[in-house]
Amino acid sequence: MRQLYDLAGAEADRRFSPYCWRARMALAHKELEVETIAWRYDDKPVIARTGEGKVPVLVDGGRWVHDSWAIANYLEDAYPERPSLFGGPVGRALSRFYANWADATLNPGLFPMLALDIWKHCAPQDQAYFRRSRETRLGRTLEAAAADREARLPAFRASLAPLRLTVAAQPFLGGTAPLYADYAVFGAFQWARAISEFVLLAEDDPIRTWRDRMLALHGGLASRAKAYPV
Repeated sequence: MRQLYDLAGAEADRRFSPYCWRARMALAHKELEVETIAWRYDDKPVIARTGEGKVPVLVDGGRWVHDSWAIANYLEDAYPERPSLFGGPVGRALSRFYANWADATLNPGLFPMLALDIWKHCAPQDQAYFRRSRETRLGRTLEAAAADREARLPAFRASLAPLRLTVAAQPFLGGTAPLYADYAVFGAFQWARAISEFVLLAEDDPIRTWRDRMLALHGGLASRAKAYPV
């Protein structure tokens, strides 16, 4: 059985990493069974052989693969007979852009608004580490970052205009069916749902409609996960 080390909160079934969600959706797209293993920040020795202290980490037989983009490429190359994550070389190249856009723009835009909620859901043994490391990154307390999130929300929503225009015109970033580009972006919104009641998207936002399509994929894999109804 394949195993995926998957970031969990105090509740073992609350899985909140956007990068782990990319990997979970990619595995489901490939129709590959996997056992997800709850991993927390103080579990770094468990994945020490990767040389990294982060998840997702996929173990497939004797192969250990770290990083969501590396996992997607591994799955595509190791299981070419399964449904394609990229739809060919051009789609693979374009998916790299979507993953990088999410990493450089979407996730950093979300993080200050979500950081305090993440801390509240961390396992007790992880909370001190999370607060110390994330407050250093933010340059302010988690509480201060959360205090102005209502004021930050209009600018965040405006920053999603290219995504909004795309999914208003077609069901998925991949066109008529989802590809890895969709999973790379969706991971951020599933991250938010998993740990926060803060409403990021207006009800009439086409991105919300797209997100709901993503939630329904693969037998409702993401919609069944522990999350808030936002």
